[in-house]
Amino acid sequence: MNFDELNLAPAILKAVREQGYESPTAIQAQGIPVVMGGHDLLGGAQTGTGKTAAFTLPMLHRLSMSRSAQNKFGATGIRALVLVPTRELASQVEEAIRTYGKYLQLSSTVVFGGVGINPQIAVLKKGIDILVATPGRLLDLIQQGMLDLGQVQMLVLDEADRMLDMGFLPDVKRVLALVPKEKQSLLFSATFSDEIRELAHTLLKNPQSVQVTPRNTTVQRISQVIHPVGRGKKKALLAHIIQEHNWNQVLVFTRTKFGANNVAEYLVKNGITAMALHGNKSQAARTQALTGFKSGDVRALVATDIAARGIDIDDLPHVVNYEIPNVCEDYVHRIGRTGRAGADGAAINLVCLDEEGFMADIARFVKQDIPVQVIEGFGTEPDEKAEPIAMGRQTIWGGLGKPPSREIMQAAARAARSEIMQRVREGRAATGTPGSETTGGGGGGDRAARGPRGNNATAARGRTGSRDQVNRAPGVRGGDQGAGRRRDPVGDSQPRSHESGFVGSFGNETRAPRSTPGAQPDPMRTSVDMMAERGSRRGGYGGGGRGGSNGGASNNGSGLRSGGYGGGGNRPRGAGNSRGPSGR
Repeated sequence: MNFDELNLAPAILKAVREQGYESPTAIQAQGIPVVMGGHDLLGGAQTGTGKTAAFTLPMLHRLSMSRSAQNKFGATGIRALVLVPTRELASQVEEAIRTYGKYLQLSSTVVFGGVGINPQIAVLKKGIDILVATPGRLLDLIQQGMLDLGQVQMLVLDEADRMLDMGFLPDVKRVLALVPKEKQSLLFSATFSDEIRELAHTLLKNPQSVQVTPRNTTVQRISQVIHPVGRGKKKALLAHIIQEHNWNQVLVFTRTKFGANNVAEYLVKNGITAMALHGNKSQAARTQALTGFKSGDVRALVATDIAARGIDIDDLPHVVNYEIPNVCEDYVHRIGRTGRAGADGAAINLVCLDEEGFMADIARFVKQDIPVQVIEGFGTEPDEKAEPIAMGRQTIWGGLGKPPSREIMQAAARAARSEIMQRVREGRAATGTPGSETTGGGGGGDRAARGPRGNNATAARGRTGSRDQVNRAPGVRGGDQGAGRRRDPVGDSQPRSHESGFVGSFGNETRAPRSTPGAQPDPMRTSVDMMAERGSRRGGYGGGGRGGSNGGASNNGSGLRSGGYGGGGNRPRGAGNSRGPSGR
């Protein structure tokens, strides 16, 4: 099949051909006719499958065939609304709309937090046909009386699963109440939890379902490898691999903002141009990092999970999991940055003993035997043992077998916190920065909201000029970007010995089930990050244990791992959903 067979408007086909596309991907070939026919669509597709074009092309076609509407301000009314979870993805989608609609008389814009709201208001006042938005900024504009959604004919929810993970479901439901009931609705998600299915049932009317690229097939065409590494040798091994293979473009994933900064600084000191990408960075800094990475001026981009959402780089050759995620779906999302649109890619996993259990879960999830390669000089020490992964006063277990006792987990958290505080003091002394009880911050001047205190398991909801950008850690006053939904730890056993070969046994090993697989903790603003970057003396709240409900946020320093939250014990999936950021 080629694009001519999809009966798109000639002006759209011209723009598509200029981009060098001849044949649609599977999601495009199946989804475009459904949307062109005016049906609601439930689309299951991973990132990198061409799903953006699957809804932008037919959306542009349908809008070009109908008359524009007038809003209550007397300007062109918004006829298509696209909701996405992150700033980067919002920019990417709006850019695609501009690219494919360049020969149409349609206008579009994008709104998200972390930047000034007044320029966005100025554009909206002139009237637009298509709006791409993150949920929080959209609601802010509505509350200020600057937006009218009464003319919306098409509504798209892209990456709905990630919006749920980041705590945007309440905001999404508020938006649904503000748009006309009679409209065409499209929902795209890589995974379908009960919450997503419930949302689809509420939003969609007699939808047609298109499921392409099951969640593991993208992974299967990506070359994956495990490098066992000593806990204190990860940064050195990362630099060694990049230099040994002379990589010019590699995306590195960490769990925390503090860790991303630390790794990027280490690479720079070792002659590798690198930049960090996370929620504490201003929008200008994030744009600079992405631009430099895409152009090749930056060899290594060190990013947190949510910050990397929306990164779309053709032929990205390498992804490195510097820290292994404790949620299998996050692994798929991470390595899906490479191997996009059918291309080949490579994913490198640096696994210390603390993370073997996480890697075991992943091996079973992707149903693959991932080869293990020991790099001489960087392996684990003979007397090295798995330790709890500490995050402020909270710990999770990602190593072998049964987790240690609660007392040991709490002791590990206290020791880690003491070490982090020492690093903060040393960094403060080195820079001459005085300590403070409060912290202000970037994120485009957003205000932070008061988070829960103590062992309160109630989800925190940030409220700012950009609601989807901010969620403050407990007990901390300041204005940086907020925390996404925290995921509890999952599972724990995996063979300790690492020898060159395959880890098929990882996936076959019987292990006790882990706690809920909710969103991986990678907060936009946490106590440890604030201590490290602003000299704050406040920390996370809640007890130790196997990832309890959200009692507050804390985080870890370089070389440590982040994990579960709150007052200990397992909790059911979906509990303690915390307000999250729109883009990190």
